[in-house]
Amino acid sequence: MRLVAENVSKRFRHRIVLRNINFEASSPSSLVITGANGSGKTTLVRIICGLMSPSQGKVSFLEGERTLTPEEIQAQIGLVGPYLQLYRDLSAWENLNFLAAARGKKLDRQRLIDLLTMVGLKGREADPLKAYSSGMLQRIKYVAALYHNPELLILDEPTSNLDDKGKQIVYKIIEEQKRQRIVIIATNESDELNLGDARVDVTC
Repeated sequence: MRLVAENVSKRFRHRIVLRNINFEASSPSSLVITGANGSGKTTLVRIICGLMSPSQGKVSFLEGERTLTPEEIQAQIGLVGPYLQLYRDLSAWENLNFLAAARGKKLDRQRLIDLLTMVGLKGREADPLKAYSSGMLQRIKYVAALYHNPELLILDEPTSNLDDKGKQIVYKIIEEQKRQRIVIIATNESDELNLGDARVDVTC
């Protein structure tokens, strides 16, 4: 799969947030989106995910020379971000079962156990998420994002709310995933800027 951003700009009334952003990423590879707070990193992430339209330009997803449909694109994206919310009264099992059903799939218990083990949460899958710490909630978002084996993994503030141990888990996930798929990381943390093969600065 290829992701191509061409002259992407975004304006909110009289304020320009993004101006003529261009980049291309092909699977497998990784890209860091960086810029100061408020520079438009999350806005660009939302545009890539199809959650927001650009004021100008376009984002395309291609397999060979064929452009993917919006439905195909959504099936290929895994997203982790601080603004994403899971159902706090439900357990990890129940949340993942709901997400799998929303994608028309049955819950693969072994895959879920493997992912929970990867993020250090095996044994906590039956607990309601309201019993999780903020760091545990961030890690369970990685399980939700990776469960359906997306071709594009987008991480907005990937280590938000994580302690050093949690950060090391995430860095290991990133290193593994960028060998298999496209990974896009939106961050301005200095120790995360080298996680990508390429970098896009969105500061106007």
